[in-house]
Amino acid sequence: MTNKVRYQLFLPEPLSARLLEEANRPGVTKSDILVQALTVWLDRRGRKELDDRFGRRLDRIAELLDRLLRDSHIELETLALFIRYELAINPPLAENDAAGRAAGSLRFEAFLSQVARQVGQGKRTLDQDGGR
Repeated sequence: MTNKVRYQLFLPEPLSARLLEEANRPGVTKSDILVQALTVWLDRRGRKELDDRFGRRLDRIAELLDRLLRDSHIELETLALFIRYELAINPPLAENDAAGRAAGSLRFEAFLSQVARQVGQGKRTLDQDGGR
């Protein structure tokens, strides 16, 4: 059993009547009702202070995440459309076209090197002048 402190308080008559009506139910006391009501009120007040303190920041973070998600969808769609276009306009290489395969392999390695260089330097192609 926890220690309890006695309080004397004054309630408006209508509120007092409602309290007495609720306390007339079996197994319910006025103290139980007041403890529960005060606990709920204090807990809600604490949550409001947290919302006031962190709510705006969390809203900003949520907006940024929404923007990042939208941007990633745009980037993926752009890449998919580019790949589809490239596959549509460039015919596949013949099995015996070693020179074409070697040139393609060199271009792919150059592409990977450029991506690694840009990412490593923190650069973005679209942020640069003229996209180059």
